[in-house]
Amino acid sequence: GDARVRGQTGVVSERRGSYPFIDFRLLNNTTLSGEIGTKKKVKRLLSFQRYFHASRLLRGIVPQASLYLLDEDYLGQARHMLSKVGMWDFDIFLFDRLTNGNSLVTLLCHLFNVHGLIHHFQLDMVTLHRFFVMVQEDYHSQNPYHNAVHAADVTQAMHCYLREPKLANFLTPSDIMLGLLAAAAHDVDHPGVNQPFLIKTKHHLASLYQNVSVLENHHWRSTIGMLRESRLLAHLPKEVTQDIEQQLGSLILATDINRQNEFLVRLKSHLDNQDLRLEDAQDRHFMLQIALKCADICNPCRVWDLSKQWSERVCEEFYRQGDLEQKFELEISPLCNQQKDTVPSIQIGFMTYIVEPLFERWAQFTGNTPLSENMLNHLRRNKAKWRSLLHKQHSSSRSNDHSGQVTGSQEQTLNEEETP
Repeated sequence: GDARVRGQTGVVSERRGSYPFIDFRLLNNTTLSGEIGTKKKVKRLLSFQRYFHASRLLRGIVPQASLYLLDEDYLGQARHMLSKVGMWDFDIFLFDRLTNGNSLVTLLCHLFNVHGLIHHFQLDMVTLHRFFVMVQEDYHSQNPYHNAVHAADVTQAMHCYLREPKLANFLTPSDIMLGLLAAAAHDVDHPGVNQPFLIKTKHHLASLYQNVSVLENHHWRSTIGMLRESRLLAHLPKEVTQDIEQQLGSLILATDINRQNEFLVRLKSHLDNQDLRLEDAQDRHFMLQIALKCADICNPCRVWDLSKQWSERVCEEFYRQGDLEQKFELEISPLCNQQKDTVPSIQIGFMTYIVEPLFERWAQFTGNTPLSENMLNHLRRNKAKWRSLLHKQHSSSRSNDHSGQVTGSQEQTLNEEETP
């Protein structure tokens, strides 16, 4: 009830304090495991978390980034990396270390400058930086995957896609700003668990958004709250800011993986009929949605060393959810059982059914540019490597039997795992 009432008071109530997500890591803390015996105690803990976050904001205590405390050598290396920000092998993990954990803020400031957005929209640099810090701070650094580094990675990928000639020739400054903002904020305040988890635990956000695109709606509303709180666009006409807010919502909501087929069918239809008119704002917006969807799941298309890190991180986040579900005697979600769902098998399925169909269509749209070809080549090589690792895992499982024989039940399990 409380969530609904506060949700109706306006968008800003979604900002940081009023709706901070459950800090699920607290529930995993071994020092607390003995203390949390009932749902009532859990709810009391979560209520305290909400109050704590809200009271910090009300007192004006906002964490500040320590970007300018960096050693000059590190800043020099970070600046050198930014000169190659349009390269597909850009190492966001290294960049994050060089910027002392401020990869998202640093990247956004650079890209807004490179694309001429600061001048075009007459943005105040101090306000802009403060807004970027707010966005970065609203990501949960404890999440292995859905954190500010992922947001920076998606933003860098979006920058690469915005430069594709087929798209770049038609984009307006507004399109570019929306694309970068949506990429940066598309997962803001992500709790590290998925929508089904929020629904089955009756989380207040699941109720608020009626179990539809729960996380994506929250990311969008949180972003609007931060935009309004920062007053970054306060100097623009009201109808312009309202349009920006709505388009941001449309872009962020497009990242809901449950809508994957909807967007693929529509994209295929446009490509088959050759009826995309990028002079029209509506078609440009649709391709921005597709670009953001690609950027969001582009990890399998990166070089192996980067791709493998992301794969391990996302699976670690899945396993944490599975451990949490097991702890509270909930059914373990698909892909979240560390005993059954291996990283190679998860990645092969993800690449086959989600990534490949989307990126093959994206390559068709761009006209098989060097970047598109490069991404598809990485995707195929990475998939082959995961298949090889999966095969090694199966071989290892078979050899675990001291006699060198595999029991009937083991053989059946292995065959099932190898079946797509």
